[in-house]
Amino acid sequence: MGEFCPSMTLPLTLGDFDFALPPELIAQQPMAERSASRLLDGRADVAVDRTFRDLPALLRAGDLLVVNDTAVIKARLFGAKASGGAVEALVERVEPDGVVLAHVRASKSPRPGSLVRFADAFDAEVLGRAGDDGSLFRLRFPDDPYRLLERHGHVPLPPYIERADGGDDVARYQTVFAERPGAVAAPTAALHFDEALLAALAARGIERTAVTLHVGAGTFLPVRGESIEGHVMHSERFEVGVAATQAIAATRARGGRVVAVGTTSMRALGSAALRGQLGEAQPVDVHPTRRLLDLQPPAQFVRATLMASRDPGHELAERNGIHIIDLAQTVQRLDVALEFVRETVARGDQVLFVGTKKQAQEPVAQEATRANQPYVNKRWLGGMLTNF
Repeated sequence: MGEFCPSMTLPLTLGDFDFALPPELIAQQPMAERSASRLLDGRADVAVDRTFRDLPALLRAGDLLVVNDTAVIKARLFGAKASGGAVEALVERVEPDGVVLAHVRASKSPRPGSLVRFADAFDAEVLGRAGDDGSLFRLRFPDDPYRLLERHGHVPLPPYIERADGGDDVARYQTVFAERPGAVAAPTAALHFDEALLAALAARGIERTAVTLHVGAGTFLPVRGESIEGHVMHSERFEVGVAATQAIAATRARGGRVVAVGTTSMRALGSAALRGQLGEAQPVDVHPTRRLLDLQPPAQFVRATLMASRDPGHELAERNGIHIIDLAQTVQRLDVALEFVRETVARGDQVLFVGTKKQAQEPVAQEATRANQPYVNKRWLGGMLTNF
Protein backbone atom coordinates (compact mmCIF):
# COMPACT_ATOMS: atom_id res chain seq x y z
CA MET A 1 0.00 0.00 0.00
CA GLY A 2 1.32 3.46 -0.83
CA GLU A 3 0.20 6.99 -1.51
CA PHE A 4 0.39 7.68 -5.21
CA CYS A 5 2.92 10.01 -6.78
CA PRO A 6 3.05 9.89 -10.58
CA SER A 7 6.43 11.65 -10.89
CA MET A 8 8.75 9.42 -12.95
CA THR A 9 11.95 10.02 -14.83
CA LEU A 10 11.32 9.47 -18.53
CA PRO A 11 11.89 7.70 -20.79
CA LEU A 12 11.32 4.37 -19.05
CA THR A 13 12.39 1.06 -20.53
CA LEU A 14 11.35 -2.51 -19.85
CA GLY A 15 14.72 -3.08 -18.20
CA ASP A 16 13.88 -0.51 -15.52
CA PHE A 17 11.31 -2.95 -14.14
CA ASP A 18 13.44 -6.09 -14.18
CA PHE A 19 14.00 -7.84 -10.87
CA ALA A 20 14.86 -11.34 -9.75
CA LEU A 21 11.87 -13.46 -8.78
CA PRO A 22 12.83 -17.05 -7.96
CA PRO A 23 10.12 -19.47 -9.17
CA GLU A 24 9.91 -21.09 -5.74
CA LEU A 25 8.64 -17.79 -4.31
CA ILE A 26 5.59 -17.73 -6.61
CA ALA A 27 2.80 -19.27 -4.54
CA GLN A 28 0.86 -21.98 -6.34
CA GLN A 29 -1.85 -22.25 -3.68
CA PRO A 30 -3.65 -19.49 -1.75
CA MET A 31 -3.19 -19.11 1.99
CA ALA A 32 -5.85 -20.77 4.14
CA GLU A 33 -6.87 -17.36 5.51
CA ARG A 34 -7.10 -14.53 2.98
CA SER A 35 -6.26 -11.66 5.34
CA ALA A 36 -3.16 -13.48 6.65
CA SER A 37 -1.40 -12.53 3.42
CA ARG A 38 1.58 -10.21 3.60
CA LEU A 39 1.12 -6.46 3.09
CA LEU A 40 4.00 -4.15 2.21
CA ASP A 41 3.45 -0.67 3.65
CA GLY A 42 5.28 1.64 1.26
CA ARG A 43 4.17 5.02 2.61
CA ALA A 44 7.47 5.87 4.29
CA ASP A 45 11.02 5.96 2.93
CA VAL A 46 11.64 2.52 4.42
CA ALA A 47 8.97 -0.05 3.57
CA VAL A 48 7.43 -2.01 6.45
CA ASP A 49 6.32 -5.65 6.26
CA ARG A 50 2.81 -6.14 7.65
CA THR A 51 -0.10 -8.51 7.20
CA PHE A 52 -3.32 -7.66 5.45
CA ARG A 53 -5.15 -7.69 8.78
CA ASP A 54 -3.28 -4.46 9.61
CA LEU A 55 -5.10 -2.54 6.89
CA PRO A 56 -7.80 -0.98 9.14
CA ALA A 57 -5.11 0.58 11.35
CA LEU A 58 -3.48 2.17 8.27
CA LEU A 59 -6.69 3.94 7.26
CA ARG A 60 -8.77 6.60 8.97
CA ALA A 61 -12.44 6.95 9.79
CA GLY A 62 -14.12 8.68 6.86
CA ASP A 63 -11.85 7.13 4.23
CA LEU A 64 -13.48 5.38 1.27
CA LEU A 65 -12.37 2.11 -0.32
CA VAL A 66 -13.24 1.77 -4.02
CA VAL A 67 -13.45 -1.92 -4.95
CA ASN A 68 -14.09 -3.73 -8.22
CA ASP A 69 -17.21 -5.93 -8.03
CA THR A 70 -16.51 -7.92 -11.21
CA ALA A 71 -16.83 -11.70 -10.94
CA VAL A 72 -14.54 -14.19 -12.68
CA ILE A 73 -16.28 -16.55 -15.11
CA LYS A 74 -15.12 -20.07 -15.97
CA ALA A 75 -13.63 -18.74 -19.15
CA ARG A 76 -11.28 -21.57 -20.19
CA LEU A 77 -12.63 -24.34 -22.45
CA PHE A 78 -10.97 -27.44 -23.87
CA GLY A 79 -12.22 -29.11 -27.01
CA ALA A 80 -11.42 -30.44 -30.47
CA LYS A 81 -11.96 -29.61 -34.12
CA ALA A 82 -13.78 -31.98 -36.45
CA SER A 83 -10.37 -33.25 -37.54
CA GLY A 84 -9.59 -34.26 -33.97
CA GLY A 85 -7.02 -31.50 -33.39
CA ALA A 86 -6.97 -30.13 -29.84
CA VAL A 87 -8.37 -26.66 -29.16
CA GLU A 88 -8.10 -24.47 -26.09
CA ALA A 89 -10.24 -21.34 -25.86
CA LEU A 90 -10.12 -18.49 -23.37
CA VAL A 91 -13.31 -16.44 -23.53
CA GLU A 92 -12.56 -12.72 -23.50
CA ARG A 93 -16.15 -11.52 -23.33
CA VAL A 94 -19.74 -12.25 -24.24
CA GLU A 95 -21.27 -9.67 -26.57
CA PRO A 96 -24.84 -8.39 -26.03
CA ASP A 97 -26.05 -10.49 -28.98
CA GLY A 98 -24.65 -13.64 -27.36
CA VAL A 99 -21.63 -13.94 -29.65
CA VAL A 100 -18.51 -14.99 -27.74
CA LEU A 101 -15.11 -13.38 -28.34
CA ALA A 102 -12.29 -15.74 -27.43
CA HIS A 103 -8.58 -16.39 -27.75
CA VAL A 104 -8.21 -19.74 -29.47
CA ARG A 105 -5.11 -21.94 -29.37
CA ALA A 106 -4.79 -24.79 -31.90
CA SER A 107 -2.18 -26.30 -34.18
CA LYS A 108 -4.05 -24.68 -37.08
CA SER A 109 -6.54 -21.86 -36.62
CA PRO A 110 -10.16 -22.96 -37.10
CA ARG A 111 -11.80 -21.65 -40.26
CA PRO A 112 -15.00 -19.60 -40.41
CA GLY A 113 -18.02 -21.88 -40.66
CA SER A 114 -16.30 -24.79 -38.91
CA LEU A 115 -17.43 -26.30 -35.62
CA VAL A 116 -15.43 -26.84 -32.45
CA ARG A 117 -16.73 -29.33 -29.91
CA PHE A 118 -16.03 -28.21 -26.35
CA ALA A 119 -15.90 -30.48 -23.28
CA ASP A 120 -17.44 -33.23 -25.44
CA ALA A 121 -20.73 -31.49 -24.62
CA PHE A 122 -21.60 -28.80 -27.17
CA ASP A 123 -20.55 -27.45 -30.58
CA ALA A 124 -19.55 -23.84 -31.17
CA GLU A 125 -19.61 -22.32 -34.65
CA VAL A 126 -16.57 -20.27 -35.71
CA LEU A 127 -17.83 -17.02 -37.23
CA GLY A 128 -14.47 -15.41 -37.99
CA ARG A 129 -11.78 -13.17 -36.57
CA ALA A 130 -12.31 -10.18 -34.27
CA GLY A 131 -10.38 -7.59 -32.29
CA ASP A 132 -8.22 -4.65 -33.34
CA ASP A 133 -5.38 -6.96 -34.33
CA GLY A 134 -7.44 -10.00 -35.33
CA SER A 135 -6.22 -12.00 -32.32
CA LEU A 136 -9.74 -12.98 -31.21
CA PHE A 137 -12.27 -15.38 -32.71
CA ARG A 138 -16.03 -14.86 -32.85
CA LEU A 139 -17.88 -17.98 -31.72
CA ARG A 140 -21.59 -18.78 -31.55
CA PHE A 141 -22.65 -21.09 -28.73
CA PRO A 142 -25.87 -23.15 -29.01
CA ASP A 143 -27.18 -21.91 -25.65
CA ASP A 144 -26.64 -19.11 -23.14
CA PRO A 145 -22.84 -18.70 -23.02
CA TYR A 146 -22.71 -17.98 -19.29
CA ARG A 147 -24.72 -21.12 -18.55
CA LEU A 148 -22.47 -23.28 -20.74
CA LEU A 149 -19.31 -21.78 -19.26
CA GLU A 150 -20.52 -22.35 -15.72
CA ARG A 151 -21.28 -25.98 -16.52
CA HIS A 152 -18.31 -26.92 -18.75
CA GLY A 153 -15.65 -24.23 -18.31
CA HIS A 154 -12.54 -24.10 -16.15
CA VAL A 155 -11.35 -21.37 -13.80
CA PRO A 156 -8.87 -19.25 -15.82
CA LEU A 157 -5.93 -19.31 -13.41
CA PRO A 158 -3.11 -16.88 -14.33
CA PRO A 159 -0.21 -18.23 -16.42
CA TYR A 160 2.19 -18.07 -13.46
CA ILE A 161 0.03 -20.63 -11.61
CA GLU A 162 1.49 -23.79 -13.09
CA ARG A 163 -1.21 -26.30 -12.19
CA ALA A 164 -4.67 -27.26 -13.33
CA ASP A 165 -7.63 -25.60 -11.68
CA GLY A 166 -9.41 -27.46 -8.90
CA GLY A 167 -12.67 -27.34 -7.01
CA ASP A 168 -11.38 -24.87 -4.40
CA ASP A 169 -10.40 -22.37 -7.09
CA VAL A 170 -14.04 -21.66 -7.93
CA ALA A 171 -14.34 -19.85 -4.60
CA ARG A 172 -10.76 -18.81 -3.91
CA TYR A 173 -10.07 -17.19 -7.31
CA GLN A 174 -12.98 -14.84 -6.64
CA THR A 175 -13.10 -11.77 -4.41
CA VAL A 176 -15.62 -11.25 -1.61
CA PHE A 177 -16.91 -8.28 -3.62
CA ALA A 178 -17.70 -10.31 -6.77
CA GLU A 179 -21.25 -9.68 -8.02
CA ARG A 180 -21.19 -9.04 -11.76
CA PRO A 181 -19.87 -11.85 -14.00
CA GLY A 182 -17.58 -10.91 -16.87
CA ALA A 183 -13.90 -11.04 -15.86
CA VAL A 184 -11.37 -13.64 -16.96
CA ALA A 185 -8.94 -12.65 -14.20
CA ALA A 186 -9.57 -11.66 -10.60
CA PRO A 187 -8.76 -8.17 -9.25
CA THR A 188 -5.72 -9.51 -7.40
CA ALA A 189 -5.36 -7.00 -4.55
CA ALA A 190 -8.97 -7.59 -3.51
CA LEU A 191 -8.40 -11.33 -3.10
CA HIS A 192 -6.92 -10.66 0.36
CA PHE A 193 -10.14 -9.28 1.85
CA ASP A 194 -12.37 -11.55 3.92
CA GLU A 195 -15.51 -11.04 5.98
CA ALA A 196 -13.60 -10.53 9.24
CA LEU A 197 -11.49 -7.79 7.66
CA LEU A 198 -14.58 -6.10 6.18
CA ALA A 199 -16.15 -6.07 9.65
CA ALA A 200 -13.00 -4.51 11.15
CA LEU A 201 -12.95 -1.83 8.45
CA ALA A 202 -16.62 -1.00 9.03
CA ALA A 203 -16.08 -0.80 12.79
CA ARG A 204 -13.33 1.77 12.22
CA GLY A 205 -15.68 3.95 10.14
CA ILE A 206 -14.11 3.17 6.76
CA GLU A 207 -16.68 3.16 3.97
CA ARG A 208 -16.82 1.22 0.73
CA THR A 209 -18.21 1.70 -2.76
CA ALA A 210 -17.94 -0.37 -5.93
CA VAL A 211 -17.10 0.18 -9.58
CA THR A 212 -17.01 -2.51 -12.26
CA LEU A 213 -14.17 -3.32 -14.62
CA HIS A 214 -14.28 -6.71 -16.32
CA VAL A 215 -10.63 -7.74 -16.49
CA GLY A 216 -9.67 -9.17 -19.87
CA ALA A 217 -7.09 -11.77 -20.84
CA GLY A 218 -4.91 -8.98 -22.19
CA THR A 219 -3.90 -8.19 -18.62
CA PHE A 220 -1.43 -11.07 -18.90
CA LEU A 221 0.04 -10.02 -22.23
CA PRO A 222 3.73 -9.08 -22.01
CA VAL A 223 5.10 -5.68 -22.94
CA ARG A 224 6.53 -6.26 -26.41
CA GLY A 225 9.51 -4.05 -27.06
CA GLU A 226 11.90 -2.16 -24.81
CA SER A 227 9.95 1.11 -24.75
CA ILE A 228 7.33 1.27 -22.01
CA GLU A 229 5.80 4.40 -23.49
CA GLY A 230 4.98 2.67 -26.74
CA HIS A 231 3.05 -0.21 -25.18
CA VAL A 232 -0.65 -0.15 -26.09
CA MET A 233 -3.09 -1.48 -23.51
CA HIS A 234 -5.94 -3.86 -24.25
CA SER A 235 -9.60 -2.85 -24.05
CA GLU A 236 -11.86 -3.64 -21.11
CA ARG A 237 -15.42 -2.83 -20.14
CA PHE A 238 -15.96 -0.66 -17.11
CA GLU A 239 -18.72 1.20 -15.30
CA VAL A 240 -18.48 3.93 -12.66
CA GLY A 241 -22.07 4.48 -11.59
CA VAL A 242 -23.96 7.21 -9.78
CA ALA A 243 -23.58 5.61 -6.34
CA ALA A 244 -19.79 5.44 -6.63
CA THR A 245 -19.56 8.99 -7.95
CA GLN A 246 -21.67 10.34 -5.10
CA ALA A 247 -19.69 8.38 -2.50
CA ILE A 248 -16.42 9.80 -3.82
CA ALA A 249 -17.78 13.35 -3.79
CA ALA A 250 -19.08 12.96 -0.24
CA THR A 251 -15.76 11.56 0.95
CA ARG A 252 -13.79 14.43 -0.50
CA ALA A 253 -16.23 16.97 0.89
CA ARG A 254 -15.64 15.72 4.45
CA GLY A 255 -11.88 15.56 3.99
CA GLY A 256 -11.61 11.78 3.69
CA ARG A 257 -9.26 9.88 1.41
CA VAL A 258 -10.30 7.81 -1.58
CA VAL A 259 -8.35 4.54 -1.68
CA ALA A 260 -8.49 2.49 -4.88
CA VAL A 261 -8.29 -1.25 -4.17
CA GLY A 262 -6.09 -2.51 -6.97
CA THR A 263 -5.18 -1.22 -10.40
CA THR A 264 -8.51 -2.31 -11.93
CA SER A 265 -10.47 0.09 -9.70
CA MET A 266 -7.85 2.72 -10.43
CA ARG A 267 -8.16 2.24 -14.20
CA ALA A 268 -11.95 2.48 -14.06
CA LEU A 269 -11.87 5.72 -12.06
CA GLY A 270 -9.18 7.26 -14.22
CA SER A 271 -10.86 6.34 -17.49
CA ALA A 272 -14.28 7.56 -16.37
CA ALA A 273 -12.88 10.87 -15.14
CA LEU A 274 -10.84 11.50 -18.28
CA ARG A 275 -13.81 10.74 -20.55
CA GLY A 276 -16.47 12.50 -18.52
CA GLN A 277 -18.32 9.22 -17.97
CA LEU A 278 -18.67 9.34 -14.19
CA GLY A 279 -22.17 8.27 -13.22
CA GLU A 280 -22.83 6.36 -16.45
CA ALA A 281 -25.54 3.73 -15.96
CA GLN A 282 -24.28 1.36 -18.66
CA PRO A 283 -20.88 -0.31 -19.16
CA VAL A 284 -18.52 1.53 -21.48
CA ASP A 285 -16.41 -0.49 -23.91
CA VAL A 286 -13.22 1.50 -24.43
CA HIS A 287 -9.50 1.28 -23.90
CA PRO A 288 -9.28 2.57 -20.30
CA THR A 289 -5.63 3.51 -20.75
CA ARG A 290 -4.28 3.03 -24.23
CA ARG A 291 -0.72 3.74 -23.09
CA LEU A 292 0.92 1.97 -20.17
CA LEU A 293 2.36 5.21 -18.77
CA ASP A 294 -1.14 6.70 -18.51
CA LEU A 295 -2.11 3.98 -16.02
CA GLN A 296 -2.50 6.27 -13.03
CA PRO A 297 -5.46 7.30 -10.88
CA PRO A 298 -7.34 10.56 -11.42
CA ALA A 299 -5.62 13.06 -9.16
CA GLN A 300 -8.90 14.75 -8.24
CA PHE A 301 -10.23 11.49 -6.77
CA VAL A 302 -7.64 8.96 -5.66
CA ARG A 303 -5.30 9.68 -2.75
CA ALA A 304 -3.87 6.18 -2.24
CA THR A 305 -3.70 2.86 -4.00
CA LEU A 306 -3.77 -0.64 -2.56
CA MET A 307 -2.01 -2.96 -4.97
CA ALA A 308 -1.13 -6.61 -5.19
CA SER A 309 2.50 -5.78 -5.91
CA ARG A 310 4.74 -3.09 -4.53
CA ASP A 311 3.64 0.51 -5.06
CA PRO A 312 6.39 3.15 -5.56
CA GLY A 313 5.74 4.20 -1.96
CA HIS A 314 6.09 7.98 -2.14
CA GLU A 315 4.36 10.32 0.27
CA LEU A 316 2.31 13.17 -1.14
CA ALA A 317 4.83 15.53 -2.67
CA GLU A 318 4.93 19.28 -3.12
CA ARG A 319 7.34 21.07 -5.43
CA ASN A 320 7.36 24.82 -6.03
CA GLY A 321 3.78 25.11 -4.80
CA ILE A 322 2.53 22.30 -7.01
CA HIS A 323 0.93 19.42 -5.12
CA ILE A 324 1.49 16.24 -7.11
CA ILE A 325 -1.70 14.52 -5.98
CA ASP A 326 -4.24 17.12 -4.90
CA LEU A 327 -4.65 19.38 -7.92
CA ALA A 328 -7.24 21.45 -6.05
CA GLN A 329 -4.35 22.91 -4.04
CA THR A 330 -2.52 23.74 -7.28
CA VAL A 331 -5.32 25.86 -8.71
CA GLN A 332 -4.55 28.78 -6.41
CA ARG A 333 -1.01 28.91 -7.85
CA LEU A 334 -2.19 29.23 -11.44
CA ASP A 335 -3.04 32.91 -11.09
CA VAL A 336 0.41 33.54 -9.62
CA ALA A 337 2.02 31.71 -12.53
CA LEU A 338 -0.08 33.62 -15.07
CA GLU A 339 0.90 36.96 -13.55
CA PHE A 340 4.55 35.95 -13.62
CA VAL A 341 4.33 35.15 -17.35
CA ARG A 342 2.63 38.50 -18.04
CA GLU A 343 5.36 40.39 -16.20
CA THR A 344 8.07 38.42 -18.00
CA VAL A 345 6.67 39.23 -21.44
CA ALA A 346 6.06 42.87 -20.48
CA ARG A 347 9.78 43.22 -19.68
CA GLY A 348 10.59 41.95 -23.14
CA ASP A 349 11.95 38.65 -21.85
CA GLN A 350 11.20 35.33 -23.44
CA VAL A 351 9.15 32.35 -22.22
CA LEU A 352 10.44 28.86 -23.00
CA PHE A 353 7.65 26.44 -23.95
CA VAL A 354 8.47 22.86 -22.89
CA GLY A 355 6.40 19.75 -23.66
CA THR A 356 8.02 16.47 -24.62
CA LYS A 357 5.23 13.93 -24.42
CA LYS A 358 4.13 12.72 -27.84
CA GLN A 359 0.64 14.20 -27.54
CA ALA A 360 2.09 17.56 -26.42
CA GLN A 361 4.84 18.01 -28.98
CA GLU A 362 2.72 19.46 -31.79
CA PRO A 363 0.58 21.84 -29.64
CA VAL A 364 3.71 23.13 -27.87
CA ALA A 365 5.39 23.87 -31.19
CA GLN A 366 2.28 25.54 -32.64
CA GLU A 367 1.56 27.79 -29.65
CA ALA A 368 5.19 28.77 -29.13
CA THR A 369 5.50 29.66 -32.81
CA ARG A 370 2.25 31.65 -32.64
CA ALA A 371 3.61 33.60 -29.66
CA ASN A 372 7.03 33.97 -31.28
CA GLN A 373 8.71 32.23 -28.35
CA PRO A 374 11.31 29.43 -28.17
CA TYR A 375 10.24 25.90 -27.38
CA VAL A 376 11.58 22.43 -26.56
CA ASN A 377 9.55 19.37 -27.53
CA LYS A 378 12.23 16.68 -27.66
CA ARG A 379 12.31 14.20 -24.82
CA TRP A 380 15.99 14.21 -23.89
CA LEU A 381 16.04 17.83 -22.73
CA GLY A 382 12.53 17.58 -21.25
CA GLY A 383 13.67 14.74 -19.04
CA MET A 384 16.60 16.82 -17.85
CA LEU A 385 14.37 19.78 -16.97
CA THR A 386 11.96 17.54 -15.10
CA ASN A 387 14.78 16.52 -12.76
CA PHE A 388 15.65 20.06 -11.69
